[in-house]
Amino acid sequence: MTEPRARRPYMPGYGIARSDEGTGLLSWKWAEERLMSSHNYWVSTVWPDGRPHAMPVWGIWEAWALWFSSGGASRKSRNLRSDPRCVITTDNAVEPVVVEGSASLVTDTQSLSAFLELMNEKYDAGMVMDFLDPAVNATFRVRSRCAFALNEKEFANSPTRWDLSRVDHDREQGRAEP
Repeated sequence: MTEPRARRPYMPGYGIARSDEGTGLLSWKWAEERLMSSHNYWVSTVWPDGRPHAMPVWGIWEAWALWFSSGGASRKSRNLRSDPRCVITTDNAVEPVVVEGSASLVTDTQSLSAFLELMNEKYDAGMVMDFLDPAVNATFRVRSRCAFALNEKEFANSPTRWDLSRVDHDREQGRAEP
């Protein structure tokens, strides 16, 4: 797996150490472990009129992207169809990982089937393909552009930002893409 470029984020006034001081930058492995193990993810979108919207979802971090589904007529689905840019966060506020990206609608049966298998494995859910029927449900893949993380216990030493825009999302896969 490619290790994305890491650096300290710009955070004036917080007393953040330089990247070569203290414990240094967090590893991408540290961030990816949290992205993969998070039970819930917060998806933040924007209404067409600019109002913010955030909702928790179940999801799968796979192939540099978060995959999740929602009702096709839900507010987050309508927002993402209008403007695919979004922010995803893990559910742990002490060791958060925040991902900025762009969502695309997934409708092909092979990808939906792989996503469903991973969801059932992670959540012990027992869902069937009808649950992901594109006529009533929207399944999204949020392709990552950049990520940010920190460890609250090492706040001054841990903030790390990764540039994921140069990662070949289609080539850098641990296994078959959902």
